[in-house]
Amino acid sequence: MIHVVAAVIRGADGRVLIAKRPDHAHQGGLWEFPGGKREVDESRERGLKRELLEELGILVTEYRPLIQIPHHYPDKSVLLDVWEVKSWDGQPHGKEGQEIQWVVVDRLDEYDFPAANLPIIKACQLPAHYLITPTLAGSEADFIRQLQSALNDGISLLQFRQKGLSQAQFESLAVQAVESSRNAGARILLNSAPALVEQLRADGLQLNANELMSLTERPLSDQYLVSASCHNAEEIRRACELDLDFAVLSPVQPTATHPDAQPLGWRQFESMVSEATLPVYALGGVGRADTEQAWRSGGQGISAIRALWAAG
Repeated sequence: MIHVVAAVIRGADGRVLIAKRPDHAHQGGLWEFPGGKREVDESRERGLKRELLEELGILVTEYRPLIQIPHHYPDKSVLLDVWEVKSWDGQPHGKEGQEIQWVVVDRLDEYDFPAANLPIIKACQLPAHYLITPTLAGSEADFIRQLQSALNDGISLLQFRQKGLSQAQFESLAVQAVESSRNAGARILLNSAPALVEQLRADGLQLNANELMSLTERPLSDQYLVSASCHNAEEIRRACELDLDFAVLSPVQPTATHPDAQPLGWRQFESMVSEATLPVYALGGVGRADTEQAWRSGGQGISAIRALWAAG
């Protein structure tokens, strides 16, 4: 497998830099995230720095792992080792004559990329934290006030999950949660039926593991986000086969709510994620302080209930 290091270079205004492949190259004429083949005996970080210096004339100074994607073309197999770059010295320019553009993240879908790059676009568009709402314990007004606090604290992606409510109660609270999320510029997925996602004009659907394994095709069009809760390698594979947007893998560490569940640990989490072709969040016994560990283990970030519900 050819090991390719690539970079999502994100400017201060949030736009990312993409480059057009030369017409004579493999997948020529398509856009890509800058990078190239890692040399033998070269570390991942050194390969990243060398490639960006050679291609764009910049020396990266702040960077972190984003996602690794194994991809098999008819004529070759590659491992895309993608890093997010936030600061650098120098002015990016096409040193090899390639065209470059700074693009708003939400418009990356409008450009033609090689198939292997599509999960990178998804990872670019997802935050490091994915909130799962807790069970309603007080009034709906108190719940919405706390949700607004989490949104004000920077939450931009959340799963509305409520077990034990009647359908009418669920819909009443979901309508308010969708409105609050939309007003804050956040995206909200419903842990419910696909039809309700469309009816309430939510941003997507969260599947449980049983729902995931019973499906033979993606349950909603790509105008919606679709995620799945996974607990093993088989479920991760199914999420990839269905072309879902991301997954949540748990439990990574021991939790008080599921004391009998065997935690995966970071090493097993990393092993499962390494085979995935979509972004994966770590869930279970994790909080904001575990975000960097999740990144180092190949994850998109962390997902949590209490650790993200409370402001901090």
